[in-house]
Amino acid sequence: MSVRTGREFLSIPGPTNIPDSVLSAMHQPAIDIYEKDFPPLTDSLLTDLKRLFKTAGKTFIYIANGHGAWEAALSNVLSRGDKVLVLESGQFANGWGATGGTLGLDVEILPGSWREAVKPDAVAERLKQDTRHEIKAILMVQVDTASSVVNDVEAVGKAIRSTGHPALFMVDTIASLGTMEFSMDDWGVDVAVAAAQKGLMSPPGLSFNAASPRAMELHQKANLRTAYWDWTARMGKVHYQKYAGTPPEHLLFALRQSMNLLFEETLEAAIHRHSLLAGATAAAVSKWSEPGVLQFNITNAEERASAVTTVLFEKGYSPDPLREYCDKKCGVVVGITIGALEGQGIRIAHMGYANAPMVLGTLSVIEMGLKALNIPHGAGGTQAAIEYLASNVLP
Repeated sequence: MSVRTGREFLSIPGPTNIPDSVLSAMHQPAIDIYEKDFPPLTDSLLTDLKRLFKTAGKTFIYIANGHGAWEAALSNVLSRGDKVLVLESGQFANGWGATGGTLGLDVEILPGSWREAVKPDAVAERLKQDTRHEIKAILMVQVDTASSVVNDVEAVGKAIRSTGHPALFMVDTIASLGTMEFSMDDWGVDVAVAAAQKGLMSPPGLSFNAASPRAMELHQKANLRTAYWDWTARMGKVHYQKYAGTPPEHLLFALRQSMNLLFEETLEAAIHRHSLLAGATAAAVSKWSEPGVLQFNITNAEERASAVTTVLFEKGYSPDPLREYCDKKCGVVVGITIGALEGQGIRIAHMGYANAPMVLGTLSVIEMGLKALNIPHGAGGTQAAIEYLASNVLP
């Protein structure tokens, strides 16, 4: 027996749920890529990316996932043999660094933890030791979806500037853009990367770079530049040069509609919505954690992302039966844990196209599964989530 029939709830941290109007936007014929409506569409997207990144710098669109945006960012500002400092806080900053290693960069990892945010003081201390300024770039993610940590970009940027070190500050906002505050120019970020399939509510396949004037200046000397990723080539006068060939028209139609939805809600309201949904999830997990079998991966509440919550299981308890129960019996797909946390817990996404009924429904099914499978947990987690929202979403 199951109660699965109905619309499936996808609660994984990417790709996230796509609004119906975004799906519908792709259901139209291909159009001329050279004239009429298409060049203005590109211009509007590049301009609105600046609004999202909060930058006056240049923006670029790639037919690629986030890993492509990583390679684009590195290859446009660095040269073979350059040293980059990776600020570890989970899976993805290290992954970005590994991409640099394949390009011929000298990658150093500043050791961190999968259970807490990057420490700005540790960054400053390492940069002070680099008296010869061998470090050319610093790589960090704002949100790591594997650990569910959020790093304080503003504080790390201040720490870097306090040392007077000239390294570029490069930030991955793939899981944070559209879900929380990001202010590229004000926070001293030189290069930012993002992708379409998380907070931007679009299908996978598009990713983005944003570059400060300083990054554009260093770009002129970078010898890792290649024809496809090259920023200069993408600023050419012919429209298709912005995509290094035929544009992915239907993905761009989708992105235009998802941006429209985001701006209609307002970026500020979307950020607040994500904060509330994360708070409700945290309220539920706090109750479930009381017997000690379940626990937050990120113990400091201020360092938990508003996009996703990683929940660990104590040894002796596998998350697999719970995930299978939620999916097969109820139609709720909960995220697996990956990397160093593989097989140790679940990830509950609350990013992008998500609202209170979707999150409360997901939490209810997880609690139902915990009870049905006799996994020790504190009762009343979903009720705690309801009470949190009732106290914070007022008439």
